[in-house]
Amino acid sequence: MKVTNGLADRAAGAVVGALIGDALGLGPHWYYDLDRMRADYGQWIDGYTDPKPGRYHTGLKAGDLSQTGLITLELLRSVVEKNGYDEGDFTRRLDEQFLQKMDGTAYSGPGGYTNQSIRELYRARITEGKPWGKTGDYADTTEGAERAIVLAARYALSPGEGARTIARNIRLTQIDPYVTALSAAYCVVVSALIRGEPFDEQLASKLYGMVEQGELPFTHVELTEKKGTYAHEPTAASASLPYPDGLLFPSHILAAAKDPEVRIEPAWKVSLVYGMPCMIACVLPAAYYLAGRFHDDFEQAVLHAVNGGGQNMSRAMLTGALVGAQTGLSRIPERFPGGLSDREEIVELAKRIIQNKA
Repeated sequence: MKVTNGLADRAAGAVVGALIGDALGLGPHWYYDLDRMRADYGQWIDGYTDPKPGRYHTGLKAGDLSQTGLITLELLRSVVEKNGYDEGDFTRRLDEQFLQKMDGTAYSGPGGYTNQSIRELYRARITEGKPWGKTGDYADTTEGAERAIVLAARYALSPGEGARTIARNIRLTQIDPYVTALSAAYCVVVSALIRGEPFDEQLASKLYGMVEQGELPFTHVELTEKKGTYAHEPTAASASLPYPDGLLFPSHILAAAKDPEVRIEPAWKVSLVYGMPCMIACVLPAAYYLAGRFHDDFEQAVLHAVNGGGQNMSRAMLTGALVGAQTGLSRIPERFPGGLSDREEIVELAKRIIQNKA
């Protein structure tokens, strides 16, 4: 498969869509009291907003990226500049641009609030002096999946290489095998959508078939047991991914989103169905639901993600990438990329993420 204009547009849509979702969540981030969120922002949040005084991202402005978004942008810069994933370059950037500007507390460093996995990374690198590759922790959150969207776009045409690269990047901060598998599976789905695969009930069987054929490096227990080779070390950068079931459940959620007898109304209440906390088991299925229900409507997908409260920043970021990978950048309403603080650089880099592949 060659890099066509449509494929490049979808790759850019995934990356820009993710960063739009991050910025949309900046103001109303982590409101678990929805009445309080409505009192502060009105009945329907329809764009970028300033964080309220005393909230998590105080001092930033509407359209700014959170720390997660800034780290994702730094990975995007690295991948475009280096014409691929250069782990040494990316980790150097993390050291210099982020970790050395933090003090290990939640409210320090670029982008305001620092998530748990990055605080643990600070402890490993700065406090304990651990080398990269020994820095992962057991946070059950989605930061790894979020920044690796860049790699899902970059390596969309090389699924096996992409999945292994994504897993290595995720394990820089998170080594729980369940979290790693779900995070990598999400990025594999994004790559498939960029390649033009429809987000339908058949996608799961296609991806699982790639596992059975050895094209995706997830551990297929039945096959490996038959060969007598079942072994998995989740902290090893070269290890295969465990648990391919993360490739299956998006299609089941999609089936529910399309079933007229299964309705969540309004759609933002998906956060109440799957849960508002930060853990990946809550955030990821909500993103799949919204991306399936609003597969052709970027605006409705990300706004329902944000208006559900709780960990709405991650929900919107993951949803934005999934829908942007389907609509392409060209069909994301201009007011969304146009409202980003770093819009010119983000859009330019995103357009180059797959076109300059060697």
